Amino acid sequence: MTLLLRLVLIAILAPAACAETKLNFLVVLIDDMGMTDLGCHGSKFYETPHIDRLAKDGVKFTSAYSACTVCSPTRAALLTGKYPARLHLTDWIAGHEFPKAKLRIPASTQELKAGEMTIAEVLREKSYATAHFGKWHLGKDNVATAHGFDLSVADNGRGQPATYLSPYKNPNLADGPDGEDLSGRLAREAAGFIEKNRERPWFVYLPHFAVHTPLGGRPEVIARFEAKAEPDAPQKNAKYAAMVAAVDDSIGALRAKLDELKIADRTVIIFTSDNGGLLPVTANLGMRAGKGSVYEGGVRVPAIVVWPGVAKPGSENATPIVTMDWFTTIAAASGADTQSDGVDLRPLLRGDAIPPRPIYWHYPHYHPGGATPYSAMRDGDWRLVHFYEDDRVELYNLRNDPVEKNDLTKTQSARAKRLLTQLDAWRASVGAQAPVANPDYDPAVDARGGK
Repeated sequence: MTLLLRLVLIAILAPAACAETKLNFLVVLIDDMGMTDLGCHGSKFYETPHIDRLAKDGVKFTSAYSACTVCSPTRAALLTGKYPARLHLTDWIAGHEFPKAKLRIPASTQELKAGEMTIAEVLREKSYATAHFGKWHLGKDNVATAHGFDLSVADNGRGQPATYLSPYKNPNLADGPDGEDLSGRLAREAAGFIEKNRERPWFVYLPHFAVHTPLGGRPEVIARFEAKAEPDAPQKNAKYAAMVAAVDDSIGALRAKLDELKIADRTVIIFTSDNGGLLPVTANLGMRAGKGSVYEGGVRVPAIVVWPGVAKPGSENATPIVTMDWFTTIAAASGADTQSDGVDLRPLLRGDAIPPRPIYWHYPHYHPGGATPYSAMRDGDWRLVHFYEDDRVELYNLRNDPVEKNDLTKTQSARAKRLLTQLDAWRASVGAQAPVANPDYDPAVDARGGK
């Protein structure tokens, strides 16, 4: 081949090669982190400089929602792009038992079924290396490697770790030096996988165990926050603050690795949580209630996206988004043709709009965090909750009443009726399971107390 012909071929093929460069995806899912557990969302106690930098480098969503008020359904929704109600996976695994409650709750699927297409499977078909590090919690014997992940590290089959400091007592994670922090360790495991696969596209799913109980952290970090805590402040738990700091450090370590490998410019980072913050461990500032409740504090979560060339740095977006959107957005960006309950968020990342759409929740269960069986929806500024026990409806305008104090069902009865009809239609469309009357009901037993 002549030199001239070789140069011509290079000129022709180089643009095509560049066009084939695929994005990497790093999805970080925190367990039980409320939206206001971050400095960039107003916390004066927790310290999150690395996550705050994420917000400066990308888009911060101020009306982001988890698919459920507890963890397992949200995890299934993120991986499949489907509403938990459609999956019939509507409670954490294995859930609570309430034999004397007013309603008999429907059976919730106890695993992510094998026939469900996950985002890892979608991307693996696109030649991505895929890995999972941390909490799976989608079935006792249901492992990430059965759902499209080439590698799974640290899943212990449970919803929480035995401890956050090594020795971990985790059969799927070798112990580190005594006192090593679990969140930092998971980040290092992920960084090792990224380095090994830096020459090919990769998808890393990092569902941290933190900041779920049991509370704990490095003693010196806890001591630092104990010195900082103010007794009358809404957020003051030093052990929890140490866990938040460990998660934040893990983000910093991963971003440093991306910079070191010179692949940050083609790596998308998505940071979010599986449900709202746990009360009274933390406080969901400006929101009602927390994890396990029917209200905003149970499902409003942080969501930050860094997407080079797409996400407008330092911007905020108030458009309501929900967990299933991450599947849809990643799949669409990879060029995959998939069906889901989410929407592609890339227009929002660019600063454009997407068509208005309602968001729905279905939790036909009881929870010690305050929930009795309910379904809910958000449509624009309006949030409607339907309680199954007494067929009661509550309606709130979140723009005027973000803390959900003023039930407007009496003054907005026509709107409430219309939204309830819409909610009923959605429940039917996804095959949502409903609780039924319990013949063993004992009104003297507190239903939310569990067994």
